[in-house]
Amino acid sequence: MDISGRKFCVVGAGIGGLSAALALRQRGAEVQVLEQAPEIAEVGAGLQISQNGITVLRALGVVGEVPEAGLQSFGTVLRDYRSGRVVSVLPGPQAGPTYYYHRADLIELLRSAALRAGVEVTLNQKVSAVRRSAEGAVVELADGEDLFADCVIAADGGRSGLRPALNGDEAPKFTHQVAWRATIPWGRREDQSRAALTMGPGRHVVTYPLRDHALMNIVAVEERSDWREEGWRLKGDPDDLRARFADFGGPVAEILSDVRETHLWALFLRPVAQNWQNGRVALLGDAAHPTLPFMAQGACLALEDAWLLGRSFEGKDSIAQALAAYENARRNRARRVVAAAASNARNFHLHGPMRLAAQMALSVIGPRLGRRYEWIYSYDATA
Repeated sequence: MDISGRKFCVVGAGIGGLSAALALRQRGAEVQVLEQAPEIAEVGAGLQISQNGITVLRALGVVGEVPEAGLQSFGTVLRDYRSGRVVSVLPGPQAGPTYYYHRADLIELLRSAALRAGVEVTLNQKVSAVRRSAEGAVVELADGEDLFADCVIAADGGRSGLRPALNGDEAPKFTHQVAWRATIPWGRREDQSRAALTMGPGRHVVTYPLRDHALMNIVAVEERSDWREEGWRLKGDPDDLRARFADFGGPVAEILSDVRETHLWALFLRPVAQNWQNGRVALLGDAAHPTLPFMAQGACLALEDAWLLGRSFEGKDSIAQALAAYENARRNRARRVVAAAASNARNFHLHGPMRLAAQMALSVIGPRLGRRYEWIYSYDATA
């Protein structure tokens, strides 16, 4: 169907929301993005965009052949936690290079592209609810105002306020893992930028450079028996971080010694949504399929969603048909990627003899092991 002039409202100005707005605007829709924050700002953090995400960014006109603001990855170094000894080096995916981004930089690229395309981005607009109407959907704002749209896209994150209307209340499950997140000044240029994964019993640390090596991104994950607060902006104590990873030697010890500010992110798990849409409202990104970070695919899945949402309107007779097609196109892949991330969480935290056996295996077959996930990276939503 032709969506030129149709009014679309996107809730959430994150990676998924802004990319969805661009995909819809490319097809002629009038798009307004509602963001509850007074400004688009992110706690400093890095993310990895593999080729399945880069392909969408190029199709949206956000990046060129050499992706702006990203730093190309040349694979991953696996290290022993005590000595820092290199166990194996995994090459990058055969599908094409992954790029390291500071989250704020990628969001700014998307925001700027959306504004140039004519997308309206409205800040400080908290959405209380969305209800269907005879001709579309009504967005209820916290200040009492109602907005009409032909279609609403809920891209409001893993703790989506709009998802319960389609799926009921779902209690999140604590995974017994907590991630410490930080960035530190770096400035040590390398010919080939690689991530480093250092695995210890019940813990692991991932590091990779950002902003042309000006920063080092750090994610340190540990197991904990209990946690109550969900979210990823809780400030942590750098000394506590260092104490909890005190037995990690090699480069990790040096990197953690420079941490001056850190945030805690308790990893909770929600299932992939059973219902993604109701004919006028659709979930997108983490609102539909929150995933653990152990495949670095949260942002890429949202980008895939955005492109296929826009394309789902082609050849359809109604918005309801298009949203049903979008759900059918995305559900199974999202479930498979989410399951792969959950499986990796277990692999990173092996104990005792199992960890030693895994290290021996990785030293021999590590380069081939990376190919097991090629189905993720080679996926092309734009094909």
